[in-house]
Amino acid sequence: MLRIGLTGGMGAGKSTVARILADLGAVIVDSDVIAREVVAPGTEGLAALVAAFGSDILAADGSLDRPALAAKAFADDAARAKLNSITHPLVGKRTAELIGAAPAEAIVVQDIPLLVENGLAPLMNLVLVVDVPAETRIRRLVEFRGVAEADARARIAAQATDEQRRAVADVLLDNSGPEGAVEQVVRELWERRLVPFERNLRAATPAAPGTPELRVDAERQAQAQRLVARLAVAGGAAAARIEHVGPTAVPDLPARDLLELQIVVADAAAATGLRDALGAAGFPAMSGEGSGALRAAAWYGSADPGRPAVVAVRVEGTPEQRFASALGEWLRADAALREEYLDVARKAEAEAAGSAGAAAGAAFDAVLHPWLAEVAERLLGTV
Repeated sequence: MLRIGLTGGMGAGKSTVARILADLGAVIVDSDVIAREVVAPGTEGLAALVAAFGSDILAADGSLDRPALAAKAFADDAARAKLNSITHPLVGKRTAELIGAAPAEAIVVQDIPLLVENGLAPLMNLVLVVDVPAETRIRRLVEFRGVAEADARARIAAQATDEQRRAVADVLLDNSGPEGAVEQVVRELWERRLVPFERNLRAATPAAPGTPELRVDAERQAQAQRLVARLAVAGGAAAARIEHVGPTAVPDLPARDLLELQIVVADAAAATGLRDALGAAGFPAMSGEGSGALRAAAWYGSADPGRPAVVAVRVEGTPEQRFASALGEWLRADAALREEYLDVARKAEAEAAGSAGAAAGAAFDAVLHPWLAEVAERLLGTV
């Protein structure tokens, strides 16, 4: 099962994207629908709200009078906390039930308006953000929903900023164009990334490594931090720390399109307990341990074809952990070492040219890895 988080500001067209994904076969779990469902007439949620806030929060037909509840629940922090303590567990329970009922091969899209505000992005295998400039969203709310402009501005100001949403976005869907323009983008995303991602995840197979072409990508640092956040949730207390390592950790340094991450653990026992959690987070186990300076207690690879990455789990204090942790800093600090790396990496790129997928990765590694081993032997004493 692949879990996708879908979010966007008011008026961005998130519901439109959810509808397209549903038409393509996704299972939609809509948090707004669930929030209404758990406080419908006759539910324990509504009974708990009445007990906490009084019967005057009910409409004449016995349903929840939302403005009346809001007037009481948002009066102060204590009242808001009371509201959340009632509704959040019920929403969480119902969400888990719906996800649990989905088929094993499902692509589950969780439509969550407050995904960023509630810190839920690291719980997802992938986050889609529907992105539209604030002024365009305000115009849409006024013209198509009849919202007063001042009210629209106030509601948008109360939500996460565009920058905060973009920071968690694995995929940014621009929906500022004409009606229907985003549909083809979503369909291509489904076919080229989401379906293969789910298939890889179900088969416990990492995606093919990225292109061996050397290039600079300003997005890599942010991409790595999103993966680090997911790994931190999956690793829990067993992960002492998680690092972005290797050449892609050095901004502006040309590198192949393969993020390298390291989970540092206290001992080998901690390393062996991560397999299931990392697999569910989107990182199936890889075979082998490697050798020398590139050895790890375990290797994992991202199942996401849109963001190739490898994860090494290493024990704190081992030579291979110390080398991986230090390599990026060495490359940043030592211009001569950077030139050495670039010379070898260009030879690796040339060797891998004409190959694709795993074959290209193996050809690249066959040239680069001996140099890394030599650098480790030469410099490890300085760590």
